[in-house]
Amino acid sequence: MADGRLTPRVTAESRVADPIGPFLRQQGVLLLDGGLATELEARGCDLNDPLWSARVLMEDPDLIQQVHGDYLRAGADCIVSASYQATMQRFQERGLGAAEARRLLERSVELAVEARDAFWSEPGNRVGRLRPLVAASVGPYGAYLADGSEYTGHYGLSAAALRAFHQDRWEILAGSDADILACETIPSREEGQVLLALLRETLDAFAWFSFTCRDGERLSDGTPLAEMLAELEDEARIIAVGINCTSPVLVPDLIAAAVGVTAKPVVAYPNSGETYDAAARRWLGETSAPDFGRSGEQWHASGARLIGGCCRTGPRHIRAIRERLVR
Repeated sequence: MADGRLTPRVTAESRVADPIGPFLRQQGVLLLDGGLATELEARGCDLNDPLWSARVLMEDPDLIQQVHGDYLRAGADCIVSASYQATMQRFQERGLGAAEARRLLERSVELAVEARDAFWSEPGNRVGRLRPLVAASVGPYGAYLADGSEYTGHYGLSAAALRAFHQDRWEILAGSDADILACETIPSREEGQVLLALLRETLDAFAWFSFTCRDGERLSDGTPLAEMLAELEDEARIIAVGINCTSPVLVPDLIAAAVGVTAKPVVAYPNSGETYDAAARRWLGETSAPDFGRSGEQWHASGARLIGGCCRTGPRHIRAIRERLVR
């Protein structure tokens, strides 16, 4: 930190201003990936653990890289690192030293970068494509608690304590080789404000902010989405805003609420529509978006420009969206 501002390792010259802009100009959409944990579980990983997918960073990082590659081959223009539930605090509670914990967070981005670079090194993958992006996932405090509170925002924590929680990981991820920070699954105005303050203090970083919502107009803590997005509008380095890990049935109304107040590209990557049982740590019910390709087409028509999937979605969902939106 210098003069009170956070300074990433990545220099200004190495970052591209507005990294999503070329995708929107060329194809009108930036396709995100789908659920990382969903694919890890499908490959036999036991994620019934407070670390969730971050556990695989410790045990089988090559598998994470394979999943990133599968999403790129399915058509994702941006893959998101396995740092959503990876925190200094949780790793240290697991018995790792601070240096080991920091290295795992750095490694989460490196795995995504290596997967992207390997994909891009194959000439056939470049046909009709732009070089994919890597986003570093900044998950909410609720992900650390592993109690489902990312869907309520009820933490019982002061803003200062919330900032202290985010600070170390933020500095690590902002200093990585990621193209953008994915501040995702944010359930509350307070957490959004904390992350906004960190971004404003960080040189040369870009981010998207996406929120979980309880209905078609409010964040999980009850804050109107339109009010939250209005607070973010003047920060130029927030280059997209919207919703994620929210039921697909709510997405059209939420997109409408977003496009009514922001000139920024709107991001939408909902879950499958199933309900998360925090006590049992499993998803219940059936998907409310059986045709993700058609749904993605509708979200794009409604105004979303960054589109993908979250929990309980996989490469087939991203492929279906690409087939509809990118000719």
